[in-house]
Parts: sequence; C-alpha cells; structure tokens
Amino acid sequence: MKAIIAEKPSVAREIATLLGATEKRDGYLAGNGYEVTWALGHLVGLAMPEDYGVSGFQREALPILPDPFILTVRKIKKDKSYVPDSGALKQLKIIEQVIGRCDSIIVATDAGREGELIFRYIYEYLKCRKPFERLWISSLTEKAIKQGFDNLKAGNEFDGLYRAGQGRSKADWLVGINASQALSISAGRGVYSLGRVQTPTLALICKRYLENRDFAVKKYFQIQLEHRKEFTDFKSLSKTKWDDRKLADDTLKAIQRNGTATVTAVETKSVSEQPPLLFDLTGLQKEANKRASYTAEETLNIAQSLYEKKFITYPRTGSKYIPEDIWSEIPALVRNLEARASCKKAVGKVKWGRFNKRIVNDVKVTDHHGLLITEKIPSELTAHENVIYDMIAHRLLEALSPACTKEITDIGLQAFHYDFTLKGCKILEAGWRGIKEKFTDEDSEPVQELPELKVNDELKIKQASVQEKKTKPPVLYTEAGLLSAMENAGKETHNEDERKALKDIGIGTPATRASIIETLFKRDYIRREKKSLIPTHKGLQVYGAVKDKKIADVTMTAEWEMALQKIENNEADAGTFHREMEAYATSITRELLDTGIADEKQPELNCPKCKSRQLLVWNKVVKCPDEACNWLQFRTVCGVPLSVADIESLVTKGKTSLIKGMKSNSGNKFNAYIVMNDKAETSFEFDNRKPKRK
Repeated sequence: MKAIIAEKPSVAREIATLLGATEKRDGYLAGNGYEVTWALGHLVGLAMPEDYGVSGFQREALPILPDPFILTVRKIKKDKSYVPDSGALKQLKIIEQVIGRCDSIIVATDAGREGELIFRYIYEYLKCRKPFERLWISSLTEKAIKQGFDNLKAGNEFDGLYRAGQGRSKADWLVGINASQALSISAGRGVYSLGRVQTPTLALICKRYLENRDFAVKKYFQIQLEHRKEFTDFKSLSKTKWDDRKLADDTLKAIQRNGTATVTAVETKSVSEQPPLLFDLTGLQKEANKRASYTAEETLNIAQSLYEKKFITYPRTGSKYIPEDIWSEIPALVRNLEARASCKKAVGKVKWGRFNKRIVNDVKVTDHHGLLITEKIPSELTAHENVIYDMIAHRLLEALSPACTKEITDIGLQAFHYDFTLKGCKILEAGWRGIKEKFTDEDSEPVQELPELKVNDELKIKQASVQEKKTKPPVLYTEAGLLSAMENAGKETHNEDERKALKDIGIGTPATRASIIETLFKRDYIRREKKSLIPTHKGLQVYGAVKDKKIADVTMTAEWEMALQKIENNEADAGTFHREMEAYATSITRELLDTGIADEKQPELNCPKCKSRQLLVWNKVVKCPDEACNWLQFRTVCGVPLSVADIESLVTKGKTSLIKGMKSNSGNKFNAYIVMNDKAETSFEFDNRKPKRK
C-alpha cells in the first residue's frame, strides 16, 4: 500500500481518480493499492514564543533565538490567545493514520519550495521515517500526472529545496518576531509588525510616496510647430525649454513672422524589437494589474483556479522559458487555440513553420517552466478567468512570433535660429506586435508617420503655439510598479560587483510577493488610492523608525534571497545561513529597542459625550477611557482615514471638513461631512440632503 499526500483536496481527487482510488473515506480516498490524502496548506509550522515560555512582549527576553525550533500544529486566534486549529488537528491525525497503514509515501504537494516545506514539516512533526518519492509535475492534466507517476523522483533529490524552505521559514520567524516585539516595546504604545521582506517592501512604497509628495513641480515652456507635406500632418517641438513665458511668446512671434522651418538633419535607422518571453507569475501579475487593475493576489487566485481546472500549467513559476523537450508540444497547443473565439484571429496571424525559439532555454528553467496553456481548451470560464487565460494564450502566440521591425526617423529642423526635433516611425514587419495589433507600449510617447523629408527641405509652418509643461515627480507605485521594484531589487545597490551578483534576484519570490503586499494592507500600513499604493500614517510612522536600519535595506533582503537559492541548489550551507540570520536578528533587535516611533502631536480633546475625560487618540480609534461612557469614533470611515485635524474639528466644532472618496456598501464613491449631534452621535451630511445615520 502506498500513501499519497497532496496539498489540497481538489488535487488529491484528480490524482485519486487517475489511480483508481475511488472509495471515499473521512479525509482520504482509497483503492487500487493507494490511499490518497491531503494537507490543508501549512498544517504544521514553527512554534510561537509562548511555546518556548516567553509570554507577552518582554524586553529582557529579546532576542528570542530558539535552539532547537519546535514544530506545532497550525494555530488560530481565539479571544486574545492562539489555540490549535481543530480542522488542522483532525486532518493531521488522518494523515498519520494513512501513513501508518502504508509502506511508502509519494509526495504530491505543489512542486515548489513551499509545497516541499508543507510535506516535510508534517513528516518531521509525525516523526515519520518511511521512504518517500516525489511527484514533480507542471500541470494537472491527465497526461502530465501520468508522466509524473512514470517518472517519480527520489525524495532526497529535493533536500536542497527543503533546506531552503526551512531556512526561509526560520529566517522570517527570527526577524519578524524579534523586530516586531522590539519596535512595539520601544514605541511604548500599539503593536507594530516588521518582517524580513515585508519591511523593505514598505520602505519602497514610503520612499517613493515621500519623493512624489515633496517634489517641487516647475513650469517650463516649449514651442510646437505644425506642418503639412504630401497630405501628411506632423508636429515638431523646440529643443529649447524656456522658464519665462514672455521669452517663449516673443520667440513664437519671431518664428511666426519667419513662417518657415528648414530640415537640418535626417537620420533613419532600422530597429528590431524581439518578442516578449512567456509570463512568469510576477510578469502575469504586472500585466493583469496594468490591463485589468487586478491585484497581485487576485491574479494569483485566478491563475491557481485555472491550474486546478487543468487549463494552464503551474502558476507559481519564476521562469519565462521552457525546456527543449516541451518544444515539440507547442504546435498542438497553438492549433487547439483555433477553437477559442477570443484567440482565433490571433492564431491566424502566427507564422507556421517559422516559430521563434527564444523561449527554449534549459538552463533558465527553474523549478517550473514559463506559464503555458494546456491541451485542454476551456469552454466555460468566469469573466476574470477568461481575462487571465487569454493573457497567457496571447503571450504564447507573441513569444512564438518573429521580431517587430521598425524604421525610426529622427528629424532636425531650424526655425529662426532655434532647433526643433521630431520623430517618425514606420512598421516594416509587424511581427509579434501584429498578434494584438499594438505597435507601441502604453507608457511610451506616440510616434507619428512622416512624409519623405530631405536635408534643406523648406517646410511651411501651418500653426505655432507655446506649450506649457511641468516637470513630473517620481510616479507613485501601482501594484505592477511595486512588483517590478521587488523583482529588480538587486539594481538598488551602488556597488557594481554586487549589482552583477544580484542580477535577476528580487525580494520575496514570485510565489510570495502577492501575500507580502496583502500583509501590508492587513497591517494598515498602506492603502489604495485609485491604482496607486499610498502609505497610511501608521506605515509612515514605521518607515520613519526603520528607514536607516538594515531591516529596511532592499539590497540586503535580495542577498538573502540569493543565499536561499544557493541552498536550494546545494551550493551553500543552510547552517551558516541560519547562524547569520541569528546574528542579524540580534543586531536589529538591539537597534530597534533604542528606536522610538515618532508620534504626531496629539490634541487634548475632552470627550464630547461625558465631557469629563480626555480622549485617547489611537491609530485606529479615538475613544473615551471611561468604560461607563465608552464613546468611540473609528479613524477610518467608509475606507477613508480621518486625520487628527478631522477628529479635532469633529469633537470641537461638531463637523469635519468635506471628506472625499468614501465608499458605500454597494461600492459607489461619495463625498460628505461627518457631523455630530448633541448626544455625541455621528452621521453624514450631504449637500442639500438630510443627514443619514452612520
């Protein structure tokens, strides 16, 4: 009898059906010599400080450096303490019984670092010593599962993967627990959360926000000329930028009197744009955020659903390539797409027999290859699944297409001794850009088609105008922009050798970046403003405390990711990494214990209800300390945070200024004042409308 352990019930059912294990039991399926059971994510994890006898936040107990670490069943919060999850306890008992009845184990958790860790922590916790093999697959199609079972791998081949997962798990514990407790203790009030990857990510958002907020916008002026030749209209722009509007206006008049511009330079070059590679998870998340405003977590969840329905390959991949042995399957995948209405037109543009092989690279395939569709073409999907599926399908078609060839022409003009420039573009061969008929990127300047121009040609000026422009601040991060910054964190270092070493190493992994961003939302460190990510007051407080500390250093976190990759590849020692993380946790704990959180100046406000006690102004609420009175006002109303000035105005004047961008339960945005009556009850006040109780 063989035991098979999958990561979740849906995957276990797929495997069990294929193997003929069709008898349903409590928590597992049996038959044909197999018992197929499942984990429910991380059933077992590292124990919390209280399991080592450290309760509460104690300065003298820090840093906490468990030796050895203890494994416990997953816990959930109940009241003010954590208790074992009853569902996890039950399923773990079932896994123990299944393993006990079987001679050997087949590991079928997700084929990646976290999937390996999920199984190994269960195996270790149960003190199991039975032999195990590994099912390593990149899709859940019947064909892929059968091939996987025909080519089961020895369990010890993945020891490096386990050690990397365990190293990541312990490093996150050491840094997260110690740093969070140290900062909370030094702050003296409130609980603050820090993390090995979470804090550098917050630092990226805060740094960009402050650069944007403090940017001094400057006006400048350029002159634009409009021309026409051979029935083609086109425009040129002055090289000179004037700070003074009057000087620009005076120059404009002189140019208009002159009436013509002379071509002084014509430079034409051919540019070849290679097609994009396949999506890895981060690439898909960035594209989905740009095109459809999906969050990173939403994209991952949709892709995971498509994977479990067998329509795409394993989504948590960090590679954009496929191995040579998959190449022969690509034509059939493309041909199948002809049956999908949303892809049929694009498939018709593919050059059969001339597929581009840029995506084939055995060396650059990591645990899993780039995202592909499978041979199973969907007929019924949700609207969101259709969007993500089509993105992956169209990207495959683009990747297989030839380069896009363009002719770029740079023209220099002179009008009344002033130099002007214009750029033209002609598509010579559409190549991959013809798949979706998009010939320029959204974030690039639109390029105009030009008539044939030669040096010394005289061009009449149809019209001339002064264009008022402004210098632009660094753009606020969207999720797509933040994912790029996390992915390319190694570029932040100023040391050339380090930058080369950290090339293509980011902070977090493709599989974890979405959860890191979501954690920042849960901690109330960031919020969304349209598509932009904005730090909250609490987020800026934390950034202010740690911005000069190692824990906020993006490069250091990228170096840790590189170390974990080396451990995974059996090129570095996990013990050495762990000792370095202990030393780092000790160092950052000492730093943070001497650091305070800069508080905003709190106003002295009397309770509007009992009139006798001074209000406590916290990050999330403002409340009266008298339990008999118990007056309370939340600091976030309908998704919009209230500033201290808003609270002060509400309590002292009975009305805030106009609060903009609040969201109703139905998701509609509205603007309103928050007003308070004589009984200290608050409500909304709209223009020309009666107050509505909150």
